[in-house]
Amino acid sequence: MRIDVVSIFPEYLAALDLSLIGKARQDGVLDVRVHDLRTFTTDRHRTVDDTPYGGGAGMVMKAEPWAQALESVLTEAPASQHRPTLIVPSPAGAVFDQAMAHELAGLEHLVFACGRYEGIDERAIDWARDGFDVRPVSLGDYVLNGGEVAVLAMVEAVGRLIPGVVGNPESLVEESHADGLLEYPVYTKPSSWRGRDIPEVLLSGNHARIARWRRMEQFRRTADRRPDLLGDIDATSLPAADLKALREAGFDVVGGRLTRPTH
Repeated sequence: MRIDVVSIFPEYLAALDLSLIGKARQDGVLDVRVHDLRTFTTDRHRTVDDTPYGGGAGMVMKAEPWAQALESVLTEAPASQHRPTLIVPSPAGAVFDQAMAHELAGLEHLVFACGRYEGIDERAIDWARDGFDVRPVSLGDYVLNGGEVAVLAMVEAVGRLIPGVVGNPESLVEESHADGLLEYPVYTKPSSWRGRDIPEVLLSGNHARIARWRRMEQFRRTADRRPDLLGDIDATSLPAADLKALREAGFDVVGGRLTRPTH
């Protein structure tokens, strides 16, 4: 996969040289390139922003440097039948989640535009639609100083799904949100630590019991921490083992949806 990131703070993206993403870059599994937006300015001050039309606080990023930067990315892009996808981090975008991460991981070329200040001149975003599939994307319902933090999160979430990035692919199957639920709690040695013992079932050697316990813990944890996720589950499509785990965890199925009686 090819990933281009455009930012006025390219050093902010240095974290992409670390850990699994950094190793994947070194091994050639991921081709990640970071571009300095100021390189595409024409004045001696390397200006990328100006005051907003209509008044208001803050500054707006100018359209022309972004057009120049994105044209450069297109020029350097590998030959492909598919248009690159331009991700614009924005609190006004669609919320990024694991399903979107999987979708983006199936694409050939992602470009990330790290906005700053009050955002990018909307004309640059509209212009970019001629050469890119443009997608404004938000990490959540809050505001950051710039898009770099969001891009780091999204590149890691997407990159780790590319074959060859994560050493053990099975770890991708059992983690939070892989199946719409949160991950079960995990433990390691010693089995007793500061007066706290791990659940006995994990020492039983009975893999069927362990699998059932883990599934129950997924439902319990999701109900406690993210009950909104359970509303998206069609209980009629769940296998019998899941339904059994649900009942043991205190859930009912009403009208094909999961409910948890309150006492």
